[in-house]
Amino acid sequence: MKSLFNTEAHEEIIARIHQLSESSERQWGKMEVGQMLHHCQFPLKISLKRHKSDGNANFMLKLAGKFFKKSLYDDKPWRQGLPTAKGLKVVEDKDFAKEKDILLGLVNDFHNEKDKKEWDPHPVFGSFTPEQWGQMQYKHLDHHLRQFNV
Repeated sequence: MKSLFNTEAHEEIIARIHQLSESSERQWGKMEVGQMLHHCQFPLKISLKRHKSDGNANFMLKLAGKFFKKSLYDDKPWRQGLPTAKGLKVVEDKDFAKEKDILLGLVNDFHNEKDKKEWDPHPVFGSFTPEQWGQMQYKHLDHHLRQFNV
């Protein structure tokens, strides 16, 4: 499984983000490209402790997380049209260039943490190894970049 901590995978993700344009069309789902770029920031902000969460993921979400956790870092791509958690949905219009710049910065910031050994637990999924954090971030970005055919 590729990891965003790996230099080659990091460079691949950066290059794929640069292939996006304001006119990139989704292959599935409801988000426009600017909304997707904003959505992809959430998991990175959570891992980098830059997303304010009330810390009280509800019981049903945590239960679902137990069944979904392993799929966050295995080799099997996520299927198209997976539902998005309520708090991570983006429905308002977003500025493409601004969201792209923010996401690129977060991807780089996350990659620069590649030598970090201790990570806080995820608010829904609990503890991950550093390797699993890197794999999860790669997989989420890959899923949404495939959504926009890059």
